[in-house]
Amino acid sequence: MQKRQTPLTPTSVKVMKSLGENIKLARLRRRLSTEQVAERAGLSRATLWQIEKGTPGVAMGSYCQVLFVLGLEKDLKMVASDDELGRKLQDLGLLEKKRAPKRSNK
Repeated sequence: MQKRQTPLTPTSVKVMKSLGENIKLARLRRRLSTEQVAERAGLSRATLWQIEKGTPGVAMGSYCQVLFVLGLEKDLKMVASDDELGRKLQDLGLLEKKRAPKRSNK
């Protein structure tokens, strides 16, 4: 049975590649080998190589493990923390006038 992959937009592919490059640069700055990071993350070197390439087929958990090994798990917590567009959309919905519920005479 063939694995089903979600098609990505070109922008998403660029983001994934950039993420992979950033992970690789973080590893190199720490002067860690692929073998060291893969072992500490509980992954194969081939999987780490795929992560550093930004391959979208690698499980999110594997990306998380590598970020944890590099001490960058806090970066992952920042994803969507400053959702400016979402807050604007929410505020628009809050500005709509809504009628108060009718009183019941019981």
